[in-house]
Order: sequence, then C-alpha cells, then structure tokens
Amino acid sequence: MDPNLLTLFKLSLIFAVNMLMTRGLSDADGADQLFTQRPRLLQCNQTLLLLEMERCGERFSSDMNHVHPDDRCNLTHFIREYHVFSFCTEMNAERIGCFWPNPAVERFIISIHKHFFSNCSLEHVFLDPPDHTLTLLILVPVFLTLAMVLLVVWCSKRSDILA
Repeated sequence: MDPNLLTLFKLSLIFAVNMLMTRGLSDADGADQLFTQRPRLLQCNQTLLLLEMERCGERFSSDMNHVHPDDRCNLTHFIREYHVFSFCTEMNAERIGCFWPNPAVERFIISIHKHFFSNCSLEHVFLDPPDHTLTLLILVPVFLTLAMVLLVVWCSKRSDILA
C-alpha cells in the first residue's frame, strides 16, 4: 500500500473522530439546553399549597386508620405511610412553586403530628448516662489508644531484640 495513501487515511480518520468528539461536546445542537435554561420562577400560592397539604393529610389519615392505635408510636409499623405523606407534601410544594419545608407546611405537619403522635413522646425517652459512666466510656478508649501508641514506639525501638 502506498505510504502517502496510508497517511492520508490516518489524517482523515483523526479529523473525523475529532469532528465527532467536538460536536458531542458543543452546545450547537441544543441537546444540553435543558440544563442551561434559567429555571422558571413561580410565585408561591399559599392557598393552593394549603389545599394540596389537606389532600396529602387526608390520604395520610386514611392510611393511618389501617394502623392499630397501639402501633402508632412504633415507626416500623407506618414508615411507608409517613414516607408517602412526606413525599406528597414535598412534591406538591415544589410543583406549586413554594419552598419545602416552609412555615405553612411545617404548621400543617405539626398539626398532623399532634393528631396522630401526641401520646408517643413520653413512651421511649432516652436519657444521658450518669457522669461517671460517661467519663469511663470516654477515657477507656483514649487510654487504650495511648497505650497502643506507646507499645508501637517501644517495639520499634527494640526491633533488634525482637528480630
């Protein structure tokens, strides 16, 4: 094969690959226009937001009616229902053009919590351990770490005897 023809073929191949790569990276075809457009700013319609929150609350209430009242303090029994409720409030707030959470949504969520979970707060209260236990839990790992560092340093100095 002629060396000039081979060189011409290589150059045309490099040119074609370069053209395809730069075309894919450029914005001339508008493929990335979705990411470069300015976001559409919506005004928050508080009335519509509260109506949508009521819909989310009604669905959550009907879902929670299937959960036994004794199980309402155990999140594992209604985690899916609560997730759907939270997702509903977030998506509707963003669709309407409101931030999430905002004061109106927070007030609504607090009213839902007061209605369904008012008896749950005192059932499982976690207390801090006594001071002497806490001190012991902090100091034991600190001293063990120091002891390990001292042991490593001591062993590295005595490597001639241990070897």
